[in-house]
Amino acid sequence: MSTKITPAEAKMDTLLLYLIAATCLTWSYLKNREKTRTAMKKAFKAFENILPQFLVVLILVAMAMAVLDTATISLVLGRDSGVWGVLAASLVGAVTLIPGFVAFPAAAALLQGGAGATQIAAFVSSLMMVGIVTLPLEIQFFGKRAAFLRNLLAYGFSLIAAIFVGWTVSL
Repeated sequence: MSTKITPAEAKMDTLLLYLIAATCLTWSYLKNREKTRTAMKKAFKAFENILPQFLVVLILVAMAMAVLDTATISLVLGRDSGVWGVLAASLVGAVTLIPGFVAFPAAAALLQGGAGATQIAAFVSSLMMVGIVTLPLEIQFFGKRAAFLRNLLAYGFSLIAAIFVGWTVSL
């Protein structure tokens, strides 16, 4: 039994989600116009704040995809890269500071470019859980021991999550 989603199914899912969002927005507007307007203004302001980060990461991913061909991505992050690919992806994720809404499309592009699911899971999970860049701030608020312990445990859990994803994908 194949669990692959066809492009037509993906389009239908996307259209369904847009329809649900439009319906909810219309219902909200009919229920309370002022609150809906305020919420839309806040959402647009948040979008404006996020857009520069999002565009930078998209440009970096696009440049990486243009420079790195599928063979290179597969060599470094592909299914056959093994433990070294998982470690490399997890280390890059641990030192990278990008929001999740940017990381997931980047991960999808890397998967389409030939990266392995385990390696991408290691990248995304360490990106979300480990904070090497934010470590000085964590030390300031939580102390050295707690910050290092949290990051070390988070890194271990991110590797466990990657192994679990790899195991489930291989089923």
